[in-house]
Amino acid sequence: MDYNLEKFRQGLKELQIELSEQQIQQFLTYYEMLIEKNKVMNLTAITEFDEVIEKHFLDSLCLVKAAPDLAEKKMLDLGTGAGFPGIPLKIAFPDLEIVLMDSLNKRILFLQDVIRELGLKKITAVHERAEEMARKKEYRQTFDLCVSRAVANLSSLSEYCLPFVSVGGSFISYKSADADEEIEQAKRAVFLLGGKISDIIKYKIPDSELGRSLIIIRKDRGTPKEYPRKAGIPSKKPL
Repeated sequence: MDYNLEKFRQGLKELQIELSEQQIQQFLTYYEMLIEKNKVMNLTAITEFDEVIEKHFLDSLCLVKAAPDLAEKKMLDLGTGAGFPGIPLKIAFPDLEIVLMDSLNKRILFLQDVIRELGLKKITAVHERAEEMARKKEYRQTFDLCVSRAVANLSSLSEYCLPFVSVGGSFISYKSADADEEIEQAKRAVFLLGGKISDIIKYKIPDSELGRSLIIIRKDRGTPKEYPRKAGIPSKKPL
C-alpha cells in the first residue's frame, strides 16, 4: 500500500531523528500489523494512518526531548500496551536495549510477533505485573531508564516504575500538557521512592496542536524494599 510519509518525515526532521529506508519500512510494517491485530483485539482506538503517525509514533519518539542520548541505554517500557513508546524507540535507536512489560498476555504475544517480523534485536516482551517483577533481582534497580505512557496517576506510576531504575538513572513519564496538579500531588511519593522531579518538558507533538509533558524523575537513592506494595494497592491507595 502507498502511504503519504510527508507528515512522518517532517516530524522526524523536527525531532532531528534520521531514519534509513529500512527503518521507515519497519514502521510501516508495524502499522499494518497493529491495524490487522486491532480487528480481533482492542489495541488502540487510533487507527487512521496520519493519526497513528502523530499520536503513537512521533509522540513515542518525542522522548529525545528529555533523553537525547539513548544509544546503548537499558530501558524498561512499563505498561507498554500495543508497544508504545518502546517499539518506535527501538526501531529508531537499534542500540537501545529494551524490555517491554505488560500485564495482558495477549498484548505481549502480539509484540513478540512484531519483534520477530521486524527482526529487532536486544528487545524482549514480558508478561508480568510491575508489583511482582520489581521484586525480581534481575529487574530491580537495573535499568538506566524506565518510561511509561500508561494512564495511571503519577504517584502510582512512580511506585510501579522507580523500583526498576538504577541509582543515577531516570523514570520519564509521558503526560498531558496540563499535568501540573498531578505532578504536585506526586512529589511526596517520588521522594519516598528515592526519586526527585528534575525537569518537566512541555512540548507539542511535531506537526500537531497536541500538547504533552515529559516528567523527568531522577533516581537519587535506592528504593526502600517495601515498595512497590502488593498488587493493586499502588493504584487504589497512591502514596
